[in-house]
Amino acid sequence: MGMGPTPPAAEKHFPLHAYVPPIHPEDLGDPLFKETHSLKYAYVAGAMANGITSAEMVAEAGKAGMIGFFGAAGLSLERIEAAISELQAQPGGLPYGFNLIHSPYDPAHEAATVDLYLRRGVRLVSASAYLTLTAPLVYYRVRGIHRDDQGNIVCPNRVVAKVSRAEVAEKFFSPAPEKLLRELVAQGKITETEAELAGSVPVAEDLTAEADSGGHTDNRPALALFPTMTALRDRMMAKYQYARPICVGLGGGVATPESAAAAFAMGAAYVVTGSVNQSCTEAGTSETVRKMLAEARQADVVMAPAADMFEMGVKVQVLKRGTMFAMRGAKLYELYKQYDAYEDIPQAQRAMVERDYLKCGFEVAWQATRSFFEQRDPQQNVRAEKDPKHRMALVFRSYLGQSSRWAITGDPGRAIDYQIWCGPAMGAFNEWVRGTFLEKPENRKTVTVAMNLLMGAAVVTRANWLRNQGVSLPAGAGQYAPMTLPEIGNLLAQ
Repeated sequence: MGMGPTPPAAEKHFPLHAYVPPIHPEDLGDPLFKETHSLKYAYVAGAMANGITSAEMVAEAGKAGMIGFFGAAGLSLERIEAAISELQAQPGGLPYGFNLIHSPYDPAHEAATVDLYLRRGVRLVSASAYLTLTAPLVYYRVRGIHRDDQGNIVCPNRVVAKVSRAEVAEKFFSPAPEKLLRELVAQGKITETEAELAGSVPVAEDLTAEADSGGHTDNRPALALFPTMTALRDRMMAKYQYARPICVGLGGGVATPESAAAAFAMGAAYVVTGSVNQSCTEAGTSETVRKMLAEARQADVVMAPAADMFEMGVKVQVLKRGTMFAMRGAKLYELYKQYDAYEDIPQAQRAMVERDYLKCGFEVAWQATRSFFEQRDPQQNVRAEKDPKHRMALVFRSYLGQSSRWAITGDPGRAIDYQIWCGPAMGAFNEWVRGTFLEKPENRKTVTVAMNLLMGAAVVTRANWLRNQGVSLPAGAGQYAPMTLPEIGNLLAQ
């Protein structure tokens, strides 16, 4: 049946089998999420730690109507503040955010980071790797909460949580725990009024379901994780009756038009990319790493011990191809679990660790590690002097922590030890762009990659709408090949 006043004769000769309206990349995602954060596109460049998601990358995303989160995890307060200054100096008030990572072994740094964000007016953070809520996180969220002239609750500081477990998501979907609010009131950090109003808003007003990704990950499958998170969101919304709906986005595995389209088809308010951004020219890493990532395949990733949560056995996903980091990290964790002191390790294995991993004697490595913690967290040294197992853990953590910096600086003498956070999405992206201008890492710009993913998602979505109306498409229909930004701009202007 035709649409509108189609003449009967024309309808007879040209029957309408399907109808697909135009889709602009800016139509994808939840309008509420885009409106809240002043975005044109429902696209987030995720916060790769140690400044890999650089201030330059965040700025480029913001200029294009997207948003990026500076990778503050693992950096000093001075480095973080320099990035804040750089982004706040950008003209036009670009959208931006900063990462806030859970630091169970360095709570003082987490608290100091929150204090810095509040002092410098950083109004949006991406909370990652949280196992439970902490006082600094809650303090950031509820500080300054008030009612406007119309009686509406205004929470100036926004949290986007990145979560892979339902039990953790429930904490973020809930109001701040009363126990933590009471502690903050007792410390004079928030007022009674702020504590009272905190009961009417969730800790996070947006939440990213983090599927199988680079870095900290539980390797969750996106197709199972996302519906679980949205169902939980709906239950929590019904329970607390929040004034603003909570937006749920999807990250982990988003690296092709098909995966982006699938995320939006499931109802994702926005998509988050991580691994693919690391191979872009604006990423705060070395050219060597970008080339290694551009050659990665989906199976070229593996889990390895995490430096920040080493003693807990927490793992991160890293690039396996071209590096021995994962194997060496696993060996250090095995030794840590098996022995109560470094001196208890058999001589042959100690010699291997010092020769191949530390590149120096254990005592030399300990003195360097001790100097680091003297500045960062002196209590770690106090504990290590009493507990030889903890001293061993700190030295092993030092190797793990430095391995990511060797990769970022491109240290040629440590190439075999590079820790490169990477998920299987990287291999999927490389396969998609094979034979195109994006195959070369020097052509990979953050916004170019993002716009191609969004354009491709729109094309895939339209093709699927035709199929869902009974139209059988020829092979290759609905596929999208990468285009340059000028080509995309010309196409969208038509």
